[in-house]
Order: sequence, then C-alpha cells, then structure tokens
Amino acid sequence: MGNEELALRREVIETARALPREGLTKGTSGNVSAKWQDGFLITPSGVPYDALSEDMIVPMDLEGGYRGDFLPSSEWRMHLDIYRANAAAGAVVHCHSPRATALSCLRRPIPAFHYMVAVAGGDVIECADYATFGTAELSQKMVAALGERRACLLANHGQIAFGPSLAKALWLAGEVEALADQYISALTAGEPALLPAAEMAKVLKKFASYGKQASELEDGTQPAFDMPVNRGD
Repeated sequence: MGNEELALRREVIETARALPREGLTKGTSGNVSAKWQDGFLITPSGVPYDALSEDMIVPMDLEGGYRGDFLPSSEWRMHLDIYRANAAAGAVVHCHSPRATALSCLRRPIPAFHYMVAVAGGDVIECADYATFGTAELSQKMVAALGERRACLLANHGQIAFGPSLAKALWLAGEVEALADQYISALTAGEPALLPAAEMAKVLKKFASYGKQASELEDGTQPAFDMPVNRGD
C-alpha cells in the first residue's frame, strides 16, 4: 500500500482509540471509517482498538464488497449508505456515548434547546427508529433520520456522525454527546425552553461559516459573528 493510504489507516486507528479516551464508547463498541478512492477504509469487527494495526483496517467498495483477511465492522452498511448519500462525507464515527445512548433509549431527539444543536446541520438532532444492529433496515432508518443533517441518534443503540475529515467527524460526535448531556441535565429541572424555528434558521445560516477563518470563507459567505476591526500585524 502507498504512503497516503498507510497514513489514512493510521488516522482511522488513532480516531478509534480516541473514542474511549474521550468517553464516547467502551470496549470494542463503535466503529470508524474514512473515504478512500472509490470506497472507504473501516475498522474491523470485534478487534480491541489498542490491538489494531494498519493491515487490519478493511478496504470496502460502495457495492458492499471488502478485501483482506479481516471482516469489516458489523455496522459497515451505515457507513456505506452515508458515503453513497453524501458526497461531502469524508469520514464516519459511530459510538455508544453514554448520554446520547441514554436519550436514544428514551427514543427522544435532541430539540433546539440550545443553538449548538445546529452544529449537526438542522434544528433538531433526530432519533432514528429502532432496528436490529448490523442490518440494512437500521441503515435505512438512519438515512431517514439524518435527512440533510450530519448526525443522529439511533434508538436503543447510540449515535452516528460524519464530516469532511476524521477529525471533524470525531469532533461532531463529541458535540452530540455534550448536547445530550446538557439536554438531560435541563430535563431534570423541567422542560427546557426551545428556540423558535426563525431563530434556528438564522443560526443555521451562521453555521455555514462557523469555525472558519476569513481565508476559508466562500465568496459571499458572511462570517458567523460580527467581525472586529483588523488593526494589521
């Protein structure tokens, strides 16, 4: 394999190892993939993250085929369907983070109780209907719950998030878990006030440039916040 593929396999491994370190999963639950050429590279089934090596990362195509001696994660279908449906998807992280999983067991979405809900690309982070893990049915329900968004909960299961890179996908999974934690905390005191649709529409527009430097903005895209005056170097 070439140096570029080897580096990406290492990044997949490092992202997978970050899941338990950041409190987003335990044991071998969860899986990570990254887009590669005409398919993607995904973590294998049932191998502890600390035992992963570059040769264990499984190459898959977008027709559901794989190469090598290791079986791909049992949730490979969800990854495949995200790549098929979203040209901008460069990486996928699926995990059983505690608070997001708790909400998924209540089958509750995360509504617009906080403007950061827009980080996933909508005014709500939906919860997909339940289906058995590792099935095409679960993947179909996930696609329906995602819609135009980049993350959703999976009923009685966990969460899934994707982004243009492994770093961004991992970051979004962490944001979903943080929002789930905040939402559950708010619910202990009552029903939190929800932001109206008009406000969330404004927030979503701002999120088109959220976290970007001026040089990264597309022509005509306004910064997410009021710009201070540049005094030079």
